[in-house]
Amino acid sequence: MPAIFRRAFIGILLSTAVAMPAAALDRRVRIVNNTGYTMVEFYGSNQGTDSWEEDILGYDVLPSGRSVVIDFDDGTGYCIFDFKAVFEDGDEVTSFGKNVCELGAFTYN
Repeated sequence: MPAIFRRAFIGILLSTAVAMPAAALDRRVRIVNNTGYTMVEFYGSNQGTDSWEEDILGYDVLPSGRSVVIDFDDGTGYCIFDFKAVFEDGDEVTSFGKNVCELGAFTYN
């Protein structure tokens, strides 16, 4: 292989290796409920959307003192998400601008 093609090939490999970590960011976050109340709904929507989307817990609930790991990778590439939790007593708690690519855990107290 001529040197010019070898350098171009190596350049392509290096640019791909550098770009891959951004696309492969871990968007899993442990949601911890330490409120004393059962969480009955949880929403996590990327900041590029105008709605809360669907209840991530679905038919499940998250009792106080428990946690769940949620994968926020929705295929959009977004890292910034807004969270909304709804509790059995009707309280709703919203948190905006959470970076799920860097956040390992988020606790409701």
